[in-house]
Amino acid sequence: MARVKKITLKGRVFSGGGTGSLFVNLPWAKKQFKEKLGFNPYPGTLNLQLSPGTDVKELRDATKGIKIKSPEDFHEGRCFKAEVMEKVRGAIVIPDVPDYPSNLLEILAPIHLREALKLEDGMEVEVVIWLE
Repeated sequence: MARVKKITLKGRVFSGGGTGSLFVNLPWAKKQFKEKLGFNPYPGTLNLQLSPGTDVKELRDATKGIKIKSPEDFHEGRCFKAEVMEKVRGAIVIPDVPDYPSNLLEILAPIHLREALKLEDGMEVEVVIWLE
């Protein structure tokens, strides 16, 4: 049996522009999140600005992840199962978008993470990511 590799990333919470919410609420994306991740995500993502030198595109390019395929003229993405603050299981999603910021991490979870973990902009969050 192959060992699952884990990495830990840290970042600071910040308010996004709502693009993650649009993606999460697309019917084809919602269906795949449920089927491939095992949960219905809260209709939005928690945004983290990662520590300097961290590049999520390298993570996306170096590992397989869980592909979220688009049946429409829309960008696809890749997910990795994750755990936030050693409390909530969810996933990170990395869109296959050419100009996607390399230091942005978007987190999906079955609950509203900001509310459940009492998070505010600027607070540091730790995420453990499983690379399968």
